Amino acid sequence: KPQPGPVGFRPKHKMETVERWRSSWKFPTTLLCFYGFFSTVKPLEPFLFAYLTGPDKNLTAEQFESCSSVLLQLWRNFCDCYTSRKLLYWSAWWALATCGYNLTVNYVQVLWEHVQPSQNFSIYNGGVEAVSNLMSAATAYGIGFTQVRWETWGELALGGFSGLGAAALFLMTFSSNIWLCYAAYIVFKSLYMLLITIATFQVAAGLSMERYALMFGTNSFGGLALQTIITAVVVDSRGLGLAIIPQFTIYSSYYATIAFVFSLRGLFVIWREKKKVSNHDINPAVTS
Repeated sequence: KPQPGPVGFRPKHKMETVERWRSSWKFPTTLLCFYGFFSTVKPLEPFLFAYLTGPDKNLTAEQFESCSSVLLQLWRNFCDCYTSRKLLYWSAWWALATCGYNLTVNYVQVLWEHVQPSQNFSIYNGGVEAVSNLMSAATAYGIGFTQVRWETWGELALGGFSGLGAAALFLMTFSSNIWLCYAAYIVFKSLYMLLITIATFQVAAGLSMERYALMFGTNSFGGLALQTIITAVVVDSRGLGLAIIPQFTIYSSYYATIAFVFSLRGLFVIWREKKKVSNHDINPAVTS
């Protein structure tokens, strides 16, 4: 049986061999050979080019080869979309409210289980979800028949209805009656669907059609990114790892903050509009 050498001899010998090889001319020469080989070998490019520029696709050779110009145009469209204050505020509510809505929907079953354990009582969670979807569809459909100047009253509506949603969340959080929790959840979900319908329409009305996907996707991504951060901090065991009641207290307070900010913004917009009207009424009298 061969006797092992002194402790640390072999690893040290290997490290010295690697260091000598890296300091010699062989190491950079090998890297350059690999770089030259892989920079010239593009096995998919001929097939991909023919596929994307074929008669059944809408790409030209110039569009395919100018990826940088496409990315630049995408960035310009992104900047153009969010330079409008109106679109920026509606998009901000979209992302923030979607985050709170997703957090609530994801963990509301846990809250209901806490209020009324399924082992001891009959539960109707599935029926409540069905009713909430029907009510949400009805409110989203009915809002289309209203005649409201959303450019004036929209942000106040966002704040006011978000406040009602926050109240429904607080009621769900601190109520020990499962039926009150069910009713509050239906109200909260219906209000969100009502407002997201208005927000989607207002954002789409201020955009050209080819920018819909960019802005809708960006808003949804912002909401999901914020949701991921809050989940990691509040829910995950490596973060705070809070119980369900403190979690929903945070979600309710989060929605209340959204309601407060957009209510202030909505009141400011209405005050500014009324000031413009009053100035317009005074100026003709002065000039006459």
